[in-house]
Amino acid sequence: MAEDAILGYLAVAEEIPDSGQFASQHGLHHNDVVNVIKSLHGFRYIDAQDIKRESWVLTDEGKKYAADGSPEVQLFLAVPQEGSISKDELQKKLEPSVFKIGCSQAGKNKWVDMGKQVSRKVQHVEDKVKDLLIRVQNVEEIGKDDVNSLKARKLIVAQTWKGYSVRKGPNYAPKRKKVATDLTRENLQRADWKELEFKEYNFNAKGPPAESGHLHPLLKVKQQLKNIFLQMGFEEMPTNNFVESSFWNFDALFQPQQHPARDSHDTFFLEAPSTTRELPEDYVELVKCVHESGGYGSRGYMYDWKREEANKNLLRTHTTAVSTRMLYALAKQPFAPKRYFSIDRVFRNESVDRTHLAEFHQIEGLVCDRGLTLGDLIGVLNDFFSRLGMSKLRFKPAYNPYTEPSMEIFSYHEGLKKWVEIGNSGMFRPEMLLPMGFPEDVRVIAWGLSLERPTMILYGIDNIRDLFGHKVDLSLIKRNPICRLGIN
Repeated sequence: MAEDAILGYLAVAEEIPDSGQFASQHGLHHNDVVNVIKSLHGFRYIDAQDIKRESWVLTDEGKKYAADGSPEVQLFLAVPQEGSISKDELQKKLEPSVFKIGCSQAGKNKWVDMGKQVSRKVQHVEDKVKDLLIRVQNVEEIGKDDVNSLKARKLIVAQTWKGYSVRKGPNYAPKRKKVATDLTRENLQRADWKELEFKEYNFNAKGPPAESGHLHPLLKVKQQLKNIFLQMGFEEMPTNNFVESSFWNFDALFQPQQHPARDSHDTFFLEAPSTTRELPEDYVELVKCVHESGGYGSRGYMYDWKREEANKNLLRTHTTAVSTRMLYALAKQPFAPKRYFSIDRVFRNESVDRTHLAEFHQIEGLVCDRGLTLGDLIGVLNDFFSRLGMSKLRFKPAYNPYTEPSMEIFSYHEGLKKWVEIGNSGMFRPEMLLPMGFPEDVRVIAWGLSLERPTMILYGIDNIRDLFGHKVDLSLIKRNPICRLGIN
């Protein structure tokens, strides 16, 4: 209907000067007219020029005052002509917002005497605000000062009206010729395809985006790290057991039972099943002895080791529990050097903040061979981290219950222009390795770091909750680029 009206009007007239006036004259909705103009302009049936007009419209508050009167006049009329009324009684007669604004404006205009008792100072007032609002509502001109006054009280807002002026285009016709978009079976059967005009094919148009799965940034970085370990000749350890016994998680690592990490405020203990049923009894006895009275050149911790503590089940606090199991199995075979790695989830009872979660990922690597030294550990660390693009490393002495010596690993961050801690490392203690059955000259060097920290740096994320957990924005998963870990 709107299209016929526009094309028919232009058949006898040079121009439609204002689409808004045209719509009202022909009983059409202006939005419908605008949509038709855009369509006809796209096919060059018409040429359209933008028209913009600034106007003022009433806010919801302004519409209310245009109907009921301004707050100051409502308050003035609620005050008796003779005598006075208490402020509390007056407040009951009016809406809270009307009372508050009315007190301010009526006092400012010196219409009433405000105190504990309210009385009139004048007997008659004009509601100029209501009159101005009605004039704005009727699209009448008002003065600049009046506009500023109403605008300051947020009773009117500016509105931009958009329309078009229209002339005939190069392809103008009184009736739009419909073009075919598809060649159908019926067209071929009727043989009318020769007379059809087909819509031009737009080779530049983009098709709908393909829906597909997307890899999480953590998975991309994890795979890149896996590739680096495999290139260095490491084997991946099975890490499918999230639930572990305290024995493999703590005791076998020569970590004393009174260590703070074994408290419930640091570790998630299971209620059911609360304890493990299977432990290698001969090995348990050796671990108990080295804790209580030492051995292998150590005094031990000299305390009463309790089996019930070792039996407690928990969510593993580090993947070193997996390393312990693997080393124990390796010690039961004829010795052969091994390189192991793992990347998987661990759990700690920590307060959640921008840099800490109760569930995160740990990367761990270890080398087991004869005669290894601290120099070998530093050499392997330089090789590993250089493949991650971190060539500037520093090492600082540290303490771990199950490694001696132990070192914190620092790398120079070019963006932050400072040294940043990136991991921990050390050589497993004899008190841990020799009870397993390893020869005395066998050493194990190991290191670990979190997966989240390098991922946050790579993808410019400053809050770990935006990377991992239930608050992750799914659009981040779709948009994130490939992992360029270690690629210059």
